[in-house]
Amino acid sequence: REVSGQQDSGPPAAPPPPPSGAGAPPPPPPLPNFDNGAPPPPPPPGGAPQGSAGPGDMGAVFEQLNRGEAVTSGLKKVDKSQMTHKNPALRAQDSGEAGRSKSPGPGIKPKPASMRQNSTPATPKKAEGKKELDGNKWLIENWDAPAQPIEIEVTLQQSVLITKCNKTTIILKGKANAVSIDNSPRTQILVETLVSSIDVIKSPNFAAQVTGTLPTIMLDQVDGASVFLSKETVERTEVFTSKCSSINVVLPPEKDEDDSSEVPVPEQIKTYVKGGKLVSEIVEHAG
Repeated sequence: REVSGQQDSGPPAAPPPPPSGAGAPPPPPPLPNFDNGAPPPPPPPGGAPQGSAGPGDMGAVFEQLNRGEAVTSGLKKVDKSQMTHKNPALRAQDSGEAGRSKSPGPGIKPKPASMRQNSTPATPKKAEGKKELDGNKWLIENWDAPAQPIEIEVTLQQSVLITKCNKTTIILKGKANAVSIDNSPRTQILVETLVSSIDVIKSPNFAAQVTGTLPTIMLDQVDGASVFLSKETVERTEVFTSKCSSINVVLPPEKDEDDSSEVPVPEQIKTYVKGGKLVSEIVEHAG
């Protein structure tokens, strides 16, 4: 009986021997020794840093701790001249070096005096009273409650300007052209005769007395005024008012034994339309 194929007859044949002339293969590396316990941890990335403390260094540290107070026996003694807390010169030197090391910050602009909380407003210097003749114009200025009245000799070509006065009495002797008064509260003026007028602006509590004649007196923005007229001018003087209040005209007595009479200037006006025009009348109160 014939058997097809090759019949297995036992274990495989050994590999052929190496050719003559080739060296023997290298031996395998030795196995690690783990007799002392677990294997050591892997090294840190980048390699171990220089100067790292090993087991021997930690032993030295524990040895120093076990020495107790004797650990300070190896320290160097510092002289008192080198101690900062006992040497002011060293403290000043250290503070100076620290101050120089810092860069200066931006400066702070001081506030104006008017914006400071504890600042007091500066008192303006008080101007001196002035009385002078410039050409044909007298200037009376900056008088504040003088002890005596201010007297001026005037002529027909001269005019008088009174400004920035307070509680001042002015006496004009002679015949003048005109008088202007502005911003002078509690001012009193005594005139003999004027060719033109007295103009008063923003001078509350004003008073004027005429001993001769006065054609016109004009009051603008005056609160409180008294105008004393003489017998010679009582029916010649015209009084104009604008934005005024509490204006009184004092009339001379008709007889020597009579008293002067004070008449208020009307302040209440009634206006209505008549024939396509405005008509204004003084409101009269009965009684």
